[in-house]
Order: sequence, then C-alpha cells, then structure tokens
Amino acid sequence: MMARELIISVYLLAFRIAFSFFKLWPLQKKTTFIVSFGQNVLFTVNELEARTDEQIVILKTANCSMPFREKENRRVLCFKAYAILDWFRSVYHLATSRYVFVDNYFGILSVTNFKKSVRCVQLWHAAGAIKKFGLKDRAIQERSQKACRRFLKVYKRFDHVLVGSDKMAAIFKESFGITEKEIVRTGIPRTDLFFYHAIVDYCRKGFNWDFPAIKHKKVIFYAPTYRNDMSAAIHLDVDQLYKQFSNDYILFIKLHPSLREGFKNKHPDFMFDVAKYNTNELLLVTDVLITDYSSIPFEFSILGRPMIFYAYDLEEYEQQRGFWEDYETLVPGPIAKNTNEIIQLIRTNNFHLPKIRRFAEEWNTYSQGHSSKKIIDFLYF
Repeated sequence: MMARELIISVYLLAFRIAFSFFKLWPLQKKTTFIVSFGQNVLFTVNELEARTDEQIVILKTANCSMPFREKENRRVLCFKAYAILDWFRSVYHLATSRYVFVDNYFGILSVTNFKKSVRCVQLWHAAGAIKKFGLKDRAIQERSQKACRRFLKVYKRFDHVLVGSDKMAAIFKESFGITEKEIVRTGIPRTDLFFYHAIVDYCRKGFNWDFPAIKHKKVIFYAPTYRNDMSAAIHLDVDQLYKQFSNDYILFIKLHPSLREGFKNKHPDFMFDVAKYNTNELLLVTDVLITDYSSIPFEFSILGRPMIFYAYDLEEYEQQRGFWEDYETLVPGPIAKNTNEIIQLIRTNNFHLPKIRRFAEEWNTYSQGHSSKKIIDFLYF
C-alpha cells in the first residue's frame, strides 16, 4: 500500500509541474475529454461537433476501448504515462481548454488547478448505481488519510455533475460530497440511443451480418460485474444453457481478458464472446439480460425487456462493497442463485415487466432521448 501511494505521489507531482507550466498559455476555444468508458463522451462529442466549431481533444486512458477517430477539428491522444509525447500534449490541452469533461474518477484532478473560468463536467459512466462508490465505498476505509484527502480534492473539482434522475442526484451528493448547485438534470447522453428506432434497426442489421443466427433466434446477454477473482470461472453453466436453449437462443458474453486466454468454447454456434462490441449496441439486440450488480439495467430498462439478476455471491459482495438500497427490493427482475434457476425463469417467462417500467421511469426521469442536446444547450448556449 505504501509503495502504491509513493508511485501515485510521484506521478501527481510530475503532472502538477507540467500542468503549471502549460497553464501559462492562454485558454483556447477548446473542449477536452478524459475518457475511460467512452459512451457518454461519444454522444456528447457528436452533438458538440454538430452544433459548434469547438476544437475537441479526446484523451484516451488505458481503460478506454472505444475507437475514437480523428477528424479535422478533433484530436485523439493516448493519455498514458509511457506515451511520453502524447502525455505532454494531453497535459497541455487540459491546461488550455475552457471545458473539461470526465467520465470517471481521475486522480490527476486533485492537482489540476484550473483557471477560474474553466468548467469541469462529470459525465460519469452510469445512469444509476446498485453498489456504493466514491466516499461511500467501503474499500475507502483501507486507504490512507492522504488518499482520502486526494479523493475529496478530485470531487471538489467538479463544477457540474450530470444526472438522469433525482435518485442518482442524491447518490452523487453522498458519493462525491457535492451540493445541489453542482447537479445538472439533463439526462444521460448514452441513453439517447434507446429512443431512436432507426438506430435500433441499424444495429440489429449489423449484428445480423456478424451473427446470422440472430435472424431466427433470440439473444441472451450475460453481463456480470467484474470481480477480482474473475479468472477462476464464468460462474455460469454454459453446457446446461446450451442443452435447454440452443434451438431458440444464442448467448452473448463479454469475456474478461483474464478469462479469454486459453478459454475453450465448446459451443461456438451458441456462445459468442462479444468483448469488442459496444455495450449499448449489444443491449439493443438483447432479448434477455442476465447481470448482477452492474449499472447496465438502468439503461436497459428503457427498452422494457426481461432481466434476470444472477447474484450467486450476494451476501459476500454486499459485505465487501455495500448497496445503496436493499438489493432484492431494488432490482426490477427475479434473482437467481444458480444456472438451474436461470433456466427455470427463462422457460416459464417469469419476469417482472411492470416493475421494469416503473424502474425505468424512476431512474431515467430526465433521460428522454435529448440528453446530449440539453447538455450542449446548458454549457455552450
């Protein structure tokens, strides 16, 4: 732990020195995005480019797998310490931009003392939350006081935090230690996708090309939360699912890299690793979602389709992370503890569709298909 803190401190010191130097340059008509997940950024960038001539810089962190293409007025840089030239360019753009968007927690914000007129916007990467995070994450108790002070400095850097519901606004206030004045009720940009039928049809046609079986079979999408022990197993009996459903369904699963290496797919006509595909686009062609503590259900609920919550380690996970509400009351679908229960739920079509609709209304109050537009209107016009 001490070694980790030392490495972080050295990195932040280097960043602070570089940022202070580049801050001597004047601000430009420019917006910079620090990207970890990318989907909220994608919709915001597209709307910004369509309606302004703002110069746009996208800083891709190590976790960002979304492909952003460079354009005439868009730069894409690798924001990683080993990419030295891109790293210095990234710090320069952060120091000279009038708007900075982030979609996650980034420690560098603790030493990024922006000029007074700069506005830092937290897009976040989820429309809702089941497990606790930020200041309420139980893991924070294991961190040093110095680390905790750093977390607070990062959260205080947010001028605006975008939300899709009053429930999420309340969660952000507790998680980030912010007040009502930082909350902006524009909705979540990535949810815009679910309101355009033409895009839904287009995505399905694209998947028809890559997975011809979609034309005559339904899709089960297994999207679990990443755990530290994911290398151990999938925790899903694919053989049983194949025996029961291979005539009517195909199974999509995003295999983590630690699982993908050496993994043997015994049912290549039934199970497909879709790690390289955009999660929101996968949701558009999903007929039954199987997940656990992920934030995916908050967006998927807009489509009003069945969900199963495969919480095989519920008690252990709750003890480690903590939930905002009682899990069994919060989730808008049946809970399964093993593959046999999943099979029974699908076979009997035992889903809670009215609860899903209420869940969608509660968590997506301000996400009604125009969130990207409302964000640009609020900030730039």
